[in-house]
Amino acid sequence: MHLKGKRALVMGLGVHGGGVGVARFLALQGAEVTVTDLRTPEDLRASIEALAGLPIRFVLGEHREADFRQAEIVVRNPAVPPTSRYLQIAREAGAAIEMEMTLFFRLCPGPILGVTGTKGKTTTTLLLGAMLREQFPDTVVAGNLRISALDQLPLIGATTPVVLELSSFVLEGLGEAGLSPKIACVTMIAPDHLDRHGTMEAYIQAKEQIWRHQRPGDTVVLNADSTIMRGMTVVEQRPSDVVWFTGADGCEAPLLKGKRGAFWQGNELIWHDPSAKGGVTQTVICTRDDVRLPGKHNLTNIAAATAAACVFGVAPERIRRAVQTFTGVEHRLEFVRELDGVRYINDTAATAPEAAIAALRTFDAPIVLITGGADKDLPFDAFAREIAQRARAVILLQGTATPKLQEALRAVRASTTIAGPYDDFEQALNVARRIAAPGDIVLLSPGCASFGMFRNEFHRGEAFRRIIQSFT
Repeated sequence: MHLKGKRALVMGLGVHGGGVGVARFLALQGAEVTVTDLRTPEDLRASIEALAGLPIRFVLGEHREADFRQAEIVVRNPAVPPTSRYLQIAREAGAAIEMEMTLFFRLCPGPILGVTGTKGKTTTTLLLGAMLREQFPDTVVAGNLRISALDQLPLIGATTPVVLELSSFVLEGLGEAGLSPKIACVTMIAPDHLDRHGTMEAYIQAKEQIWRHQRPGDTVVLNADSTIMRGMTVVEQRPSDVVWFTGADGCEAPLLKGKRGAFWQGNELIWHDPSAKGGVTQTVICTRDDVRLPGKHNLTNIAAATAAACVFGVAPERIRRAVQTFTGVEHRLEFVRELDGVRYINDTAATAPEAAIAALRTFDAPIVLITGGADKDLPFDAFAREIAQRARAVILLQGTATPKLQEALRAVRASTTIAGPYDDFEQALNVARRIAAPGDIVLLSPGCASFGMFRNEFHRGEAFRRIIQSFT
C-alpha cells in the first residue's frame, strides 16, 4: 500500500491502543494524518500523549464534514458503525474506508490465526498464542486485546505465526474487505451486541465473516456443542476444511466421528485425526490434572485452542506444556485477594449474560454477585434464573440494563438478597463486603457493558482491584 502523502483520517482515537497504533503507523508511513474523535482531549489524554512528537492534526470533541470530504483514506474505529453518515460522506467523495485490522491483513506477511466468539475468545486467543510460542517463539498475539496489530508489523516475517482476537465489530470490516484468516476459530455464539447488530441473525452473520473469505487450504475450527455452528453453511460447503472441538464432559461428539477434532474423553483431551500418518488417529494431548484454569467452560476453550494449534502443526507435548503453565487472563475470573476468609474475583470482562452465567457455574462456594450496568439489548431471563440458584446475594450497579435485570429477578421470584442499585462503585463494594461471610466469594461478573459509570469494562475491573486492595 502506498501511503506516503495520502490524506488519511483516523475516525475514533479511542483508549485501547488500536487508534493510537493506526495513527502512528500512518504518520510513520508519510501520510498526512488527521485524528477526529467525539471525546474531549481530557478523555483522550493518554492516547494523545502516546502520539507526542508525530506530525498529526487533532480534531477532538467533534467531527467536521470537511475532513471526511477531503480524506483519501478513512480508518474507522470498530465502534463506529459502518452506516455512519460521516463515512457515507467520505465514500461519496471517493475515499477508501479501512479499519486497523483491514490494513493489517493486507500488509501482514505471516500466517494469521483468528479467534472470535461471544465468550472465551480472549482466553482462547492467549492460550493459542502460548501453545504456538512453545514451538514458534516469535509468535505475535494482538487484536482485540488492547494491543495494536499494526505496531507489531516490524516483528513479523513470512513464517511468523500471528494470533488475533477478532470482535464482531472488526469482522464486519474484514467482511466488507473480503478478508479472513488462514485458520479461523469460533469459540461459541450466544446473544450479544444486539444494540449494534439489531438481530441475532445479523450478529451471527458478522461472526461468520471470520471464515467466509478464506482461500483453498484454509481451515475453520468450530464448536461441535453449538447448534448454530453445526448449521453453518461452511459445514456443507467445505466439510474437509472444518475441524471440530467440544467441551462435552466425558464423551466424543458425534460430529467428530471420522473427522478431525479435539474432545475430552474422561480425564483426557484427545486430538482425533483420521488422516494422520502412520495410522495413529487419536493422540492424548493433556489431562485435566494439567489444567490450571478454573471452570468447566475453560475445558471448551482449551479444546478450541488445541484444535487450532494441532491444525497449525504444533506438537502435542508443546501444547501440553502451554496448558500446564497457563493460569488465566486478567479481568476474567481473576483472583484479586482473600480478606477475612472472603475471596474477591474480578470477572469484569463478562459483559454479556452468557459469560456471567459461566462465571456463576465456576464456583461451589456461596456467591455475593456484583452485576448490572449498560444495556446491549440482551435478554436476562436465563441469567436471572442462574442468579436465583447460585447467588446468595446480589449487589446491583446503576445502568440502563439494571431495571431489565431487576424485572427478570422478580419474574423468577428470586429469594436472593438484593441490594442497590448503586451509582457509587466503592459504596457497592463496601456493601458486598458487609454482606459476605467467611467462605463466600465476592464476584464482579456484571453480564452488562460498563458505559455510564466507567470508560470501559477494563476501567471497571481496575477500579474493582484498586478498591478491594485498599480494604483493611
